[in-house]
Amino acid sequence: MMAPLTCKRDAFGLPEDLHYLNCAYMGPLPRVTEEAGIAAIRRKRVPADIHPEDFFRTSDELRSLFSEMVGAGDPQRVAIIPGVSYGVAVAARNLEVARGQNVVITHEQFPGNVHGWRRLARERGADVRVATPPDGPGRGQAWNDTLLSSIDSDTAVVAVPHVHWTDGTRFDLVAVGRRCREVGAALVVDGTQSVGALPFDVAEVQPDALIVATYKWLFGPYSVGVAYFGPRFDGGTPLEETWIGREKSEDFQNLVHYRDGYQPGAIRYDVAERSNFALLPMAVASMKLVREWRPERIQAYCVALTASALEEAASLGFSVEDPCWRGGHLFGLRMPPGIDLVGLKAALERRMVVASLRGTALRLSPNVYNDAADLEALLEGLREAVA
Repeated sequence: MMAPLTCKRDAFGLPEDLHYLNCAYMGPLPRVTEEAGIAAIRRKRVPADIHPEDFFRTSDELRSLFSEMVGAGDPQRVAIIPGVSYGVAVAARNLEVARGQNVVITHEQFPGNVHGWRRLARERGADVRVATPPDGPGRGQAWNDTLLSSIDSDTAVVAVPHVHWTDGTRFDLVAVGRRCREVGAALVVDGTQSVGALPFDVAEVQPDALIVATYKWLFGPYSVGVAYFGPRFDGGTPLEETWIGREKSEDFQNLVHYRDGYQPGAIRYDVAERSNFALLPMAVASMKLVREWRPERIQAYCVALTASALEEAASLGFSVEDPCWRGGHLFGLRMPPGIDLVGLKAALERRMVVASLRGTALRLSPNVYNDAADLEALLEGLREAVA
């Protein structure tokens, strides 16, 4: 058994007086990632130092790191993309959806995993079915039950997050995946708010696609994402006909001998100029850190860090979803009656506490750089708000 994590604040460059509880908005860059980015930019000063094999080496390393993290098995099933909406567009282009079928999503899902499906449904004469949570206690379990009951024999695609971006509700993707296979539906998962801080096992969930932006819980740069595409996408059509996605693209001298065949697996789905010599070394450096710390240990750290603070918040009248149905790294703190949200926001800002208001909940998203002082500053703001 691996030892529990200790606070890793020294690995980041956050100001000492900033209480950053907002990784779900954007993860800070680790120091090693900053250094990797600066070194990568400087390398471009002398293009002769960038060799043909460099167009492939860092890309392949990133594929391998992500494949290992989520148990994808074959790194060639990992595509390098610029963001979630790109991966969703790839999925939507290659999945069969017929008139009268439906695509299932969740209520208030992040728009990057919504607009592509809405357009596809309009074009194909299909419906978008929204699984909406009921009000009241037991919301997380009830929402999961509603999601499962929304999937039927007419469902072509289920496109859902692992953890909901607004309040951290956690969806039982093993059960969802099982239900999808029963009815023959494709499962497309947006793992942006979970992968890196919460374990994910492709072999267990069996998604057809897992799409992740790296700039949150993977501590990577903006505009780099990774996506696992399963066998359902073998032989599909990419969004872009890139030269590097074709077979034998490693042979620069013979690129003029155009080939119709693609590189194996999901590499055909890579974005153009995927070899980005500035951003990919940063993504690799950050993913190596997450590999070292391990998502299960990061999750355990967040749970332990917030436990006593959530107990006091409950005594002040705030509420949070049952731990079985939320992440320890991302959750919504719901308000007691009569709370002035403007006043709460001001109380937190005075204490340099950074979190996000999403609807009527205060979204908190701690990570390994947070410590007890960050939670105490949060509690001070909550106490003032209810006083």
